[in-house]
Amino acid sequence: MDEIAPEYDVVVLGTGLTECILSGVFSVKGKKVLHIDRNNHYGGEAASLNIEALFKKYGNYSPGEEPWKQYGRVNDWNIDLVPKFLMSSGELTNILVSTDVTRYLEFKQVAGSYVQQGAGSRATVAKVPSDAAEALRSPLMGIFEKRRMKSFIEWVGTFDPKDPATHKGLNMATCTMKEVYDKFSLETTTRDFIGHAMALYLSDGYISTPGQAPEAIERIRLYGNSVARYGKSPYIYPLYGLGELPQGFARLSAIYGGTYMLGTSVDEITYEDGKAVGIKATMSGMEPEMKFETKAKMILGDPSYFPGKTKVVGHVLRAICIIDHPLDGTSDNDSCQIIIPQSQVGRHNDIYIACVSAAHNVCPKGYYIAIVSTIAEGSANHHLELEPGLKRVGKIKEQFMSAPIPLYEPLEDGTKDNIFISKSYDATSHFETTTDDVRDIYSRAAGEELVVEGLREGIQVAEN
Repeated sequence: MDEIAPEYDVVVLGTGLTECILSGVFSVKGKKVLHIDRNNHYGGEAASLNIEALFKKYGNYSPGEEPWKQYGRVNDWNIDLVPKFLMSSGELTNILVSTDVTRYLEFKQVAGSYVQQGAGSRATVAKVPSDAAEALRSPLMGIFEKRRMKSFIEWVGTFDPKDPATHKGLNMATCTMKEVYDKFSLETTTRDFIGHAMALYLSDGYISTPGQAPEAIERIRLYGNSVARYGKSPYIYPLYGLGELPQGFARLSAIYGGTYMLGTSVDEITYEDGKAVGIKATMSGMEPEMKFETKAKMILGDPSYFPGKTKVVGHVLRAICIIDHPLDGTSDNDSCQIIIPQSQVGRHNDIYIACVSAAHNVCPKGYYIAIVSTIAEGSANHHLELEPGLKRVGKIKEQFMSAPIPLYEPLEDGTKDNIFISKSYDATSHFETTTDDVRDIYSRAAGEELVVEGLREGIQVAEN
């Protein structure tokens, strides 16, 4: 462990992905960074756990029992607590490439992206079409609707928000996506999978929002570009689980002089004139425990470190399922995403299923990990809210489900007290909302927009 300095430019609390990206970026920018986590592992709320740790976290056993032993070596399992994939042309991939964190990671493509139509015994799943050719082959639409969808996808490819000639006569400053869909005479079911499985909106609110159309079109274009990058699906996933991502950025920070301390609790944030100026902390695992104090020009961290400075904006439900079969209707793929649009099951929010397997080094051969998630809508029976997704998963060997998980957002933007707090991980199946938060925090904390292209060029690596 490096010696604690009397002052740092940035102190980061928690090793979630948002925090690790920011500590990596600030380190590369030449800032002196101290990064602390109360846990003895990276990842925070988005860690990857072995199967013994998962059983113990959720309490799925009785004293004296060791049910995890039936599943082989515990360290052959790397089970994500938050189910997310990376868009292959998305912002997180761009950050990974621009910072060269890809040198520490290996990725595998997710085999397919699917959408469910119908509910109950009549429910079916089909691959989401991503280009004009796939639209013509898709079982999601009839023959005439396929041609309308083909025209829509081709138009999305030529759309330029700055060129009115590509706007089909619509005023994009006030246009809703309903007007766009109406322009192409798209059916309700088609609008469903475009909005939820391609543009990846959580609910239908985007359809009627004035001026929302350009953003929705860019989301659809990102989906198509991500598919085109490698084929089959728009998603990639790191071998050994999502917990590898924050560790990659932690290595980046360390290369540029960042100091990391796991197993360290923050006892107090110190203030002067209403502004945070440092921390008092205790590092465990040592005899005696090591207490220290240091100054900081700014403090970043996840919501769990700042009680009283955040608000709850909703709750997410997640069920982690261990199964021994691929998901039905997905061509026996070793991985996939399935989205169940809200309208198909009478909800206000979509249900997501993310499935990975031994092909991703997250479990032994013959097993799959499927995680079902959605936003809670107030039902006392949370299992019932996830039921459509759990039915789609099929026979489950082990299921881990906690109480609803609060979604936190900061009460203030941090400019008054020098404390910049990240948002909780939402129910989306990708990291685009996380990277939006990274950019937002960076711009508030640093007073400039984050530009990751060429970030490392001309910057010296710290000497050991």
